Amino acid sequence: MSDTEQNSHPKRRIRSFVRREGRLTPAQQRAIDELWSSFGIDDDGIMLNFEAIFGRNAPITLEIGYGNGESLVQMAQAAPERDFVGIEVHRPGVGRLLHRIEELGLTNLKTLCADAVEVLKQQIPDESIDRVQLFFPDPWHKKRHHKRRIVSDEWLMLVRSKLLMGGTIHMATDWEHYAVQMLEDLSSAEGFENCADESFIPRPESRPLTKFEQRGLDRGHGVWDLLFRRVL
Repeated sequence: MSDTEQNSHPKRRIRSFVRREGRLTPAQQRAIDELWSSFGIDDDGIMLNFEAIFGRNAPITLEIGYGNGESLVQMAQAAPERDFVGIEVHRPGVGRLLHRIEELGLTNLKTLCADAVEVLKQQIPDESIDRVQLFFPDPWHKKRHHKRRIVSDEWLMLVRSKLLMGGTIHMATDWEHYAVQMLEDLSSAEGFENCADESFIPRPESRPLTKFEQRGLDRGHGVWDLLFRRVL
């Protein structure tokens, strides 16, 4: 193959996640099979109309990587005036979230099971999101894996384009090195303003304390929250 032919192939994007999911429980599989049509959003590349999806015009919170979904469920319960969209790649977590939505009768929460970056690029309209949340993303703590971290200059510009003017991005991590990187990247990114008087904010009451986070706190681990607002 010639150099020209080799260079014509598009460069493969480095993903920030690896699918390491176990087998779905029967309840999770049932939820995906039976509840997806009611509470799921297909990753079909079609631009989303949130007013049509939720049947109303309300502020949209987009959470990327919600894990087992329990904290997202709690936030949707606590803020019925808002609509929530969660994106998760691991199907067991998606199945559990679908089950909880049905169990609690929530009408303001939907989910996608897809690569969040591709969803942002292809399906989220520009200036349509009021709040983006990224809580405890994979830190890829080894230095040679830092390039896999989802937070980057390119990703922040993509997020900014989807935020309404004045919309916010809220991130949290229990890895100090990643927290510092997040702060540096956001502080240098065009169009964002730190909502904190200093570098980080205290954990807001609107972000539920998860078992994972509490376990880390009990072991003396730190947690860092960042809140930035779109100003340009």
